Amino acid sequence: MLHLPQGDLLLHERVAEALAGAVAEGTLKPGERLPPHRELAKRFGVAIGTITRAVDALSRRGIVRGEVGRGTFVQGPAVPPPTSAVIDLSVNAPPPLVPLETLRAAADLAVRRAAAMPNGGYVDVTGAPEQRAVLADWLRRRPLDVEPDDVVLCVGAQQGISLAFADLRRLSATIATERATFSGAIAAAKAHGITMLPVDHDAEGMIPDALDRVLREGDCRAVYATPVCQNPLGFETGAARRAEIVAVCRARGAMIVEDDIYGLYAAKTDATYRSLAPEITYYLTSLSKVLTPLVRVGMLVPPAARRPAVAERLRADLWGAPPLALTVGCALIEMGADVPALDLLRREAKARLDLAVGILGLRSLPMPDGAPHVWLPMPPLAAERLARRAGEQGVRLTPPDSVIVGGLVEGSPASGVRLCLLATEGRAPLERALRILAGFASAGAEAIV
Repeated sequence: MLHLPQGDLLLHERVAEALAGAVAEGTLKPGERLPPHRELAKRFGVAIGTITRAVDALSRRGIVRGEVGRGTFVQGPAVPPPTSAVIDLSVNAPPPLVPLETLRAAADLAVRRAAAMPNGGYVDVTGAPEQRAVLADWLRRRPLDVEPDDVVLCVGAQQGISLAFADLRRLSATIATERATFSGAIAAAKAHGITMLPVDHDAEGMIPDALDRVLREGDCRAVYATPVCQNPLGFETGAARRAEIVAVCRARGAMIVEDDIYGLYAAKTDATYRSLAPEITYYLTSLSKVLTPLVRVGMLVPPAARRPAVAERLRADLWGAPPLALTVGCALIEMGADVPALDLLRREAKARLDLAVGILGLRSLPMPDGAPHVWLPMPPLAAERLARRAGEQGVRLTPPDSVIVGGLVEGSPASGVRLCLLATEGRAPLERALRILAGFASAGAEAIV
């Protein structure tokens, strides 16, 4: 008999646990074919889509395997993970959002399309016209006023950052940003010989007067910003503050690199730096945080005057992103996989954020309706101590010094620890990790919030 366990897990996770339990108990034996999805849905009283997600989860755990045209077969009971298995809260990856069957269908379609591309895929360094058309249409849902010829397709948002920084190096040897910022941006700046200048910030981002002072005194002509779910601080920059920052940049002749990778969580405004000031903004995002990081489809929209130079840099680096990866990403969009994925992601982000609030006793959040990470501000030594102690207990955290402009030093006004909430397979590992962190405070350690 199959019984749906009770608990706080998502419905498909509970179905997966029931099926895994049946395998472990021998009710479902190795080599046996699972009942059809429709029959399982009827037994559990759930939707067929819930069964599909549960079976996908079991497939990733090696408990079942699918055979095309034959069905899904039991491989054997799950091997319990070692008690020392690491729970990784250092990577800002989304949970599985696309059912395996959908991913397979998109890959099959993409292979047939890519195989028909002329010149073996050497079409356009910025992406084939049909690829840019699909992704420009997707960007317009943000909403962004972009056309296919505005878009440069690249290998994820990280390469987009690197391309923008490389193009700006001719204009400025420095880039202004918050005192704590994305470690990938710090790495890209270092790779291009650019110095990052810290700007004082408040709950909405860089303070305009502070930014103006840094641009003026640092002879700086470039700004890097993640205005939604700022990484790692987690705030959102509202419309009025964005307008003030644009005004400062225009007055000082500075360009803006807008990292909108988390734009899907925007709650305050639909405005972007790109919509406010397209002539000075390098806008970038990707499909990694909203669909899957497996395809690494990045989109960079530089100022129109700079697109040829950015394309030439991309050609020098690797002659554009891999055509097959781009085609898979486009196929997923055309199949509508992004719509349920986005809904699932927002609901899961909210649920996991609420879990963190309840366990850690967080008193206030900059984006309470949902975010992929939270920031625990604390003195530098406390941050390093928490990361070390968490690691000893099997919880991996983002190294505190990796997100601080200029490195972590005692007395830094922007030190703390980032917790990535979405990457764990299900909520149970996240809950265990959060309780470990909360235990440090209850045991008399220095407060973590």
